Amino acid sequence: MNYKNKKIAIVGYGLEGRDAERFLKSKGADVTILDQKDNLNYLKHLNKYEIIVRSPGVYPFKKELVEVVKKGIRITTPTHIFFNEFKGKIIGVTGTKGKGTTSTLIYELLKSAKFDVYLAGNIGKPMLELLPLLTSKSYVVLEMSSFQLIDLPVSPDIAVILNITTDHMDWHKDQKEYIKAKKNIVKFQKPSDWSVINSEYKISKSFTKETKANVIYFSKQSLSDEYKKDLILRGEHNLENIAAAVAVSKILNIKKDLIVKTVKNFRGLEHRLEFVKFFNGVGFYNDSFATGPQPTVAAINSFTEDETLILGGSDKGLDYKELGEVINKKENVKNVILIGQIRNQIKKCIKSQRVKIYDLGIKNMNEIVKKSFEITKKGGVVILSPAAASFDMFQNYKDRGNQFKEAVNKL
Repeated sequence: MNYKNKKIAIVGYGLEGRDAERFLKSKGADVTILDQKDNLNYLKHLNKYEIIVRSPGVYPFKKELVEVVKKGIRITTPTHIFFNEFKGKIIGVTGTKGKGTTSTLIYELLKSAKFDVYLAGNIGKPMLELLPLLTSKSYVVLEMSSFQLIDLPVSPDIAVILNITTDHMDWHKDQKEYIKAKKNIVKFQKPSDWSVINSEYKISKSFTKETKANVIYFSKQSLSDEYKKDLILRGEHNLENIAAAVAVSKILNIKKDLIVKTVKNFRGLEHRLEFVKFFNGVGFYNDSFATGPQPTVAAINSFTEDETLILGGSDKGLDYKELGEVINKKENVKNVILIGQIRNQIKKCIKSQRVKIYDLGIKNMNEIVKKSFEITKKGGVVILSPAAASFDMFQNYKDRGNQFKEAVNKL
């Protein structure tokens, strides 16, 4: 598409909006930014423009955008522009959880096999920024959300569909719309393309009917034992992500020994059950991304070793009853260190006499980590998986995770 001298409005000025602005200006377009932060009536005069670029956070079925389409004005997205401009191969990954881990592992597998590969989408670099580096032989792994897929009229060469449940109900009209948006990842595939689908879940499996591509199923049950042994990446849920990445590697004829080696050495994403190090027989894991009880439950269930948990943070009005029940039942949870504003709410939910509770309040991370090491027996693990936001003691979850890692490395 020729963008030179075209009057283009970018609606929404987040990361992808800024990425689109840089790209379109480099092509000589006349670009206007429209964002509700600057003007609540930002969608009022859209008919002045030849092309509208919708950023992912902006709902595509807003009244003003629907009216513009009726008038014949083209609406596109940064993702659609990327698909049009890039002539290599795209591997798209979607699901409700696990997209980031799966996308990153696929990227690492291709990199280890010496592919010219890049990671983009909701993770890695902004995709349009990558275009000058890419050739027709390049591969790009895209983590794709429903926000990017909802009005995308093209599909990737390889589409990976993980478990799909419900998410973003504050943005989508209902679950039906959310699932329909996700289906665009396979809907426009060609017979020469590939759909890699989780066969364990009814919703994911229903995507088979939507695609013309070759279909490969994966599941944690069908994952061969050699991909499950001696993993740094912990958690039953991560076996699904590994199974998806292995299936993609096989499509691309990556050698089995290389797949096994890469999977074994994969550390996962930063702040998501990330292995930090072993120190004097104790393993330390940073799961600071767990800002609610569900991911913390998944973290607790990822280990059979004796566990010392670091829990607590700022209040988001969450219920800790289920988390307490899991801790009470899980025999290998030996110690709980409580920190931050909501520590008393968590404390009330832990009834088991087996679990030793240490209330450290608002101590600094060095003291918290020292204490966790003192009370954990050799062969055990310390897991920072707070089940709460971080704002009472830290700037954000990344700051909390980074301070934890620094403190562990100082031991």
